[in-house]
Amino acid sequence: RVRLGTSASEPSTMPISTETKDIIRPVKKSKKQQPKTRGFLSDGKLTLSNYFSFSKDNFNLSKAKEFLPFVVPVTTTSVGRISGYIAMSHVASSTLGTYDMAGHQIVFSIFCCLTPFVDALSQVAQSFVPAVFEAKGRAKERALALRKTINNFRKVGFGFGVVLMSLVACIPLIGRYFTTDLVVLERVNSAIPGVGLFMIVNGLMCAGEGTLLGQKDLKFLRNMYTVFFFTVPAYMLRLKHRSLTGVQAVSIGTMWAAFSTYNVIRTSLWHLRLAQLQRRTDSSVAASTEKGNR
Repeated sequence: RVRLGTSASEPSTMPISTETKDIIRPVKKSKKQQPKTRGFLSDGKLTLSNYFSFSKDNFNLSKAKEFLPFVVPVTTTSVGRISGYIAMSHVASSTLGTYDMAGHQIVFSIFCCLTPFVDALSQVAQSFVPAVFEAKGRAKERALALRKTINNFRKVGFGFGVVLMSLVACIPLIGRYFTTDLVVLERVNSAIPGVGLFMIVNGLMCAGEGTLLGQKDLKFLRNMYTVFFFTVPAYMLRLKHRSLTGVQAVSIGTMWAAFSTYNVIRTSLWHLRLAQLQRRTDSSVAASTEKGNR
């Protein structure tokens, strides 16, 4: 029997079945579960202190030596590029007027938005070319595959260059979104021929540079960018001197024309070097074939 209406202080005489006891059985407190990690975080060893600690067990000297030949060429490549941009900005800020400086800032902003489209082409070439260049055996087939790969990258680079030049041609249409000053817009439009010339060959330049890196022609790139590191800023400083002395009227159009000429020279050197390396490969294949026939 069940007694109803019992007070809070009086215990109830209602019988509790076994099933009910199982349901209302208190749950044991378990340890707080930690969220699971996956991937490179799963070992739990990735801490901030690991970034600043050095262990001989984690350092592979043989692997480090494989990357060592790339340090100087890649560094000089980056520094050689940056030196030209710094020299241009220095000339624009210290020599040219306020309108030219404002126009240069707009042009350079658009330029920085367009160049990444072809910068990836150099990285792709560095990934694909070594597999062909370092293939063992079948020298004749390897030389033919290398020639086709380089030509394909040239076609892609030229195609990207045409697309970028068409985008540069749209600057007069989008310039009003950057400024409403008509004088600044005139300065921006004066730089379009130089920027367009730079962009139409920039795809070929990146394709050639990536292909040379893929063939590990590091000494040539190192020497060329060392020369460019000094010659490009020197020419820009010469423009500054001629402007300050009144010998030549220098504008951002003059600077970008000079900078695009540098890119044309650089592109020509890259592909002339590739043609020279291809001739060497073909000559070695012909010599080995002739030797084998004997």
